[in-house]
Amino acid sequence: MKGVNVSMKLRDMVAGAAGRVSGYAEGGAAYRRKLLSMGLTPGTAFRMVRAAPLGDPVEIELRGFRLSLRKAEAEALLVEEVRP
Repeated sequence: MKGVNVSMKLRDMVAGAAGRVSGYAEGGAAYRRKLLSMGLTPGTAFRMVRAAPLGDPVEIELRGFRLSLRKAEAEALLVEEVRP
């Protein structure tokens, strides 16, 4: 059975975890269009690959490619962790 942890920030996920984009944080309007253009639309599934020791950048895998996000971009992205 699948479980979902609702609305956490991308930076709170650990390497290897699977998730789904649930939305964008308030105050993150400046990054919203940029995130949308990178394919991070609500409902998009991804896997957290790794995060640098200080949290900048984070690397995720989605839609067949890997994407690195800066700390501020990761802060603006709300996700749901999907557990198998």
